[in-house]
Amino acid sequence: MLYAAFLSGWFDNLDTWLKDFSDTSWLPLVILALALLDSVVPIVPGETMVIIGGVAAGTGEQNLAVVILAGALGAFIGDNLAYLLGRRASGFLRRTLFRGEKGERRILWAEEQLRLRGGLLLITARFIPGGRTVVTVSSGITHRPRPWFMGWAALAAVIWASYAALLGFFGGKAFEDDHTKACLVAFASAISVTVIIEVVRWVRAKHRGLAPHA
Repeated sequence: MLYAAFLSGWFDNLDTWLKDFSDTSWLPLVILALALLDSVVPIVPGETMVIIGGVAAGTGEQNLAVVILAGALGAFIGDNLAYLLGRRASGFLRRTLFRGEKGERRILWAEEQLRLRGGLLLITARFIPGGRTVVTVSSGITHRPRPWFMGWAALAAVIWASYAALLGFFGGKAFEDDHTKACLVAFASAISVTVIIEVVRWVRAKHRGLAPHA
């Protein structure tokens, strides 16, 4: 009984906070900043913030195009920073971010996949937590051509930001009076898509005799 009351109060407070936060004029700047950091530091909730922006657009508190632009621009800048880190500090990164046997396996896997799949890998990796950082940094470490990388990174950023924002947008449209429910539905959909991508990737890798490490 007490637990149910606590949970209900927590959700009410969260819904109030989301409503207040979603209506702020500086939300697009927060989306841009977190999407940028998410490309370099995978634990930063960049996708979560784009989804929240989409929910706000669905309820009429933000502009959907601005949310997508902010998310895509942040992701593009962040991916290019990760690329430059890999290109200019490959030795240091191998000793820190990709240290140990597991880290080395990830680098070797990413290098092989970049040769086999090229730019399509940059798009797929955008939807895999941690995968985007491995692939973008690996693109720098392996000195992939800068124009090639920027073109594919831009396309990947636009697709990713549009996907996350639209998930939130349709959630916001469906639950205009309940920001919490709209966000939860959008998050659940995003997780489901990520799981599906991972399963398909694992099955294809197994079929080809390749072990996925990203």
